[in-house]
Amino acid sequence: MTVQTKFSPVTDSATPDPHALSALPDLSVSDVSHRYGAVTALSAVSLAVPAGSLLALVGESGSGKTSLLRCFNRMVEPDSGVVAVGGTDVSTLDAVALRRRIGYVPQNGGLLPHWTVLRNVGVVPRLIGDIDPDAAARIALDRCGLSAEKFGGRFPRELSGGQRQRAALARALAASQRILLLDESFSALDAISRHELLEAFAALRSSVGFTAVLVTHDIGEAARLADAIAVMRAGRVEQCAPLATLLGAPATPYVTELLERAQASARTLVQS
Repeated sequence: MTVQTKFSPVTDSATPDPHALSALPDLSVSDVSHRYGAVTALSAVSLAVPAGSLLALVGESGSGKTSLLRCFNRMVEPDSGVVAVGGTDVSTLDAVALRRRIGYVPQNGGLLPHWTVLRNVGVVPRLIGDIDPDAAARIALDRCGLSAEKFGGRFPRELSGGQRQRAALARALAASQRILLLDESFSALDAISRHELLEAFAALRSSVGFTAVLVTHDIGEAARLADAIAVMRAGRVEQCAPLATLLGAPATPYVTELLERAQASARTLVQS
C-alpha cells in the first residue's frame, strides 16, 4: 500500500507562521525505494510535507523511519524514486551544500566533545561564511533556552542531557535553517527534561517557524508536536494523516493496533 498525503499545518492565529504555504511542498518523496542488501528499508514511499508543518514518522524499529528521514539530506541515497527539497530533486544538488541548508538533530545530539558549546553551535554559519558565526550561535542558544553567556564557554560534557539537546537544536538553527530533521532527538532524556524540551521546541517552532520531520517511537510525542503522523511498517507508509483521522478512521489493522497499544500504555501510566 502506497500512500501520498498532503496535509495543512496547524497555525496559531496569535503567532502567525512566517512561512505561508507555497504551491510546492518544502519536502517530498515520490515512489522512493531503498534496500540494504536483502533487507528492504523503503518500498515505494510517497509523501509531501508543506512549508511550516511538522510530520512525525512513527513505527516499530526497522520500519524505515530513519532511512526515510536521511533521504532528505542525502545521508541515504535511495535506489529509486525522487526526493525533493523545495521542489528540487536533491540528487541534482551538492550533498554538502544541501546538508548545510537543513538542520539535523540526531538522538545523541552529535556535539563535538573537544569544542565549546558556542563553537559547536556556530559551526554551520562558520562553514558557509557567515560574517559573525559567534553572534549567530549566541542568538540560536538564547532562542533554545540556553544563555550564551552562561553556557557558551562550556564543553558538552559539562551539560545535562537536556542542555546538550538544546545546544544541538540551536546548532541546527544557527544558520537560519528553515528545514529540520529530528531523529529520535528527545527519546534519550529523562521524563522531566524531555517534557521541558518538548515545551521549548513547540514554543520555538511557533516563534521562529520552520518545516520539520520527526522520527519517534512515541505516539504521544508525535501527537503533541506534529500536524500529521505517518505510520510506517516494513518500509511502507500504512497511513499518513492528522491524529484525529488516524484515531477515527485507521486505514489498516496495523494502524489500529499501534494506536491501541499507545492508548493502553497511557492508561496504565495514569492508573499506576
